[in-house]
Amino acid sequence: MEMNNKFILDAYCGTKMMWTNKNHPNTLYVDIRKEPKGFIKEQPNSEINPDVVASFTKLPFEDKKFKLIVCDPPHIIGKRITGIIMKKFGCLYPETWQDDLRCGFKEMWRCLDDYGTLILKWNDVSIPYKKMLSYIPIEPLFYNVLAGEKAKREKNTYWFCFMKIPEVHKSGEKRQ
Repeated sequence: MEMNNKFILDAYCGTKMMWTNKNHPNTLYVDIRKEPKGFIKEQPNSEINPDVVASFTKLPFEDKKFKLIVCDPPHIIGKRITGIIMKKFGCLYPETWQDDLRCGFKEMWRCLDDYGTLILKWNDVSIPYKKMLSYIPIEPLFYNVLAGEKAKREKNTYWFCFMKIPEVHKSGEKRQ
């Protein structure tokens, strides 16, 4: 695969639901699993078809490779994948979810170039967003909550924006 023009990373692509172009030429799609079309019987066109099969907690890319990283990790805590939502998005495991979020963010941050942007999508299904953010060492620049009729019946979906702004110290070394 030609990597020179891949400067956008979707670190947990799933079925690529958020994408208007599900095969954007500058995007590298990663997911921990690969599933064929029809793996969800109720949604026969759904598939999980990443360019690279890997966990967002251990990304096989060099430091500072991407200008933009987007991530829509699983939001539901469960011991096994059941139901349409968990089949589409996967699940967080009760024993490891805190470390998975911490490691996943650290890995994405490592792969993000200086002055790059990381967009993280989160839903309050199992874990409130404030609790999720407590496992991330960087404060978002801003966030947006999607609300409305559906949000009144369910939990809210949040989009967080982070930017990797290197700090220059008196010693001249940069710190992330």
